[in-house]
Amino acid sequence: MTRFSRILLAALAVCVLQTGILGYIIGSRAAILRSGTEILLKTAPVDPRDLLRGDYVVLNYEASTIPASAIVGPQPKEAERAVLWVRLAKGEDEFWIVKEASFEHLEPTDGNVVLKTLPFQFYPSYSEAGLQIQYGIERFYVPEGEGKVLEEARNEQALTIAARVSSSGKAQIRSLLMDGKPVYDEPLY
Repeated sequence: MTRFSRILLAALAVCVLQTGILGYIIGSRAAILRSGTEILLKTAPVDPRDLLRGDYVVLNYEASTIPASAIVGPQPKEAERAVLWVRLAKGEDEFWIVKEASFEHLEPTDGNVVLKTLPFQFYPSYSEAGLQIQYGIERFYVPEGEGKVLEEARNEQALTIAARVSSSGKAQIRSLLMDGKPVYDEPLY
């Protein structure tokens, strides 16, 4: 095999690997959007631009604050990186609210979903006041210049999202709604 052939083969292998990784990322996101359980979350006020991806709206949710009274089961005794499983159920106003949370895996049952948080630094002394967590759906990228209107709507509590939740607890934003009307929809592929 000539030197040129080896270089060409290596370049081809890198291209196939990159395409495979991108395909996996897109496919896993599409699978959640296609078959996940849809929930509505109220947003709460929070600023922003990503140099690589452009304008985005920072989103915070009422369900991102976990009251100490909602945490069930054993808690870590020392400071550590942790993941929380949060059970949400539909509230009276159609928005999904926290019912319970656990440091151990929770199984979804009829009428609720379980979201898995992103890993966070847990300190036992902080859990008495409740926990502020993230689900990985705290940013929504928008076309340049369109974020200001959405931020204003968010600050006036007129902005909500519809998200889809996979059986493994991972969430993806499906739609951004202003005053209950869709502003942006993700394709279901």
